[in-house]
Amino acid sequence: MPPLRQHDRPHRRRRALDVLLSELPGEVAAPAETAGQAEIGSGFTSDPSFIFGFVAGTTVKTEAVVLRSIRYGEADRILHLYSKSRGRIGAIAKGARKPRSRFGGRLEPFFRLDLMLHEGRSDLMTVTSATTVDGYPRLRSSGAALTAGARACDAVLRLLDSEEPNPPAYNLLCRYLALLDDPAEPRAAALETALSFRIKLALVAGFAPELASCARCGEADHLVGFSGAAGGVVCSGCEAGAFTLDEEAHRFMVGSLASPLGEAPEAEPRALRQVERAVGETLEHHAHVQLRAAA
Repeated sequence: MPPLRQHDRPHRRRRALDVLLSELPGEVAAPAETAGQAEIGSGFTSDPSFIFGFVAGTTVKTEAVVLRSIRYGEADRILHLYSKSRGRIGAIAKGARKPRSRFGGRLEPFFRLDLMLHEGRSDLMTVTSATTVDGYPRLRSSGAALTAGARACDAVLRLLDSEEPNPPAYNLLCRYLALLDDPAEPRAAALETALSFRIKLALVAGFAPELASCARCGEADHLVGFSGAAGGVVCSGCEAGAFTLDEEAHRFMVGSLASPLGEAPEAEPRALRQVERAVGETLEHHAHVQLRAAA
């Protein structure tokens, strides 16, 4: 099998989360428990992780969303997952592309799954079973919704590379996919909702911009610009190196954080362009991540 390209290889780095799990609404189930290490017969080996020529490991049960699915070898798939109880997970599904695979078509992006995984010595867990929680079928029938969902999953893939659980981030992603799948939510694929999702994602990742006062001096009035390097809005006395942020754009960002995702504020195109730039520059400077265009 060919080696994985570097940008296809799941990340293993960790980043401390400095956001409280209660910052976003939504009931969060307790993290799934993992089974213990396999029992080992005495007298066969001094290495408890190696039994009869096979690597012993841990069985992990978790719910997860497929962010990315890559063809690998003749019949396998490499999966980038975001899970409720384990954060980012890289996994391999062996034989997933065979005509009679037990996985069917459920290992494609956007699928929300209940998974059983084997965690051994490899960087990749092995998928042993997968059942569908929600496949979001209507999302796939709309080009606009499909594009919005793909960019949301890509944003999660780039920004949340920690293996630590972040239930608010998981709930946020699932909520957005559900909105995109709902025919009663015509604004779900709109740019306003996509940017509201990004602002909330920055919050749960610990990189929310400062919006209440000048990020440089703390002044609460005369906020006229935005500086990604400073991490938020800036006043007229500190605007050197910043770009102009209209009052409408400022209101949109504040309103997005204060409103449910399905009730994103409306704004003119000029203000939305400023919002996208503000979120993008904040994440570039402080998370060292560059997101794709929101639309």
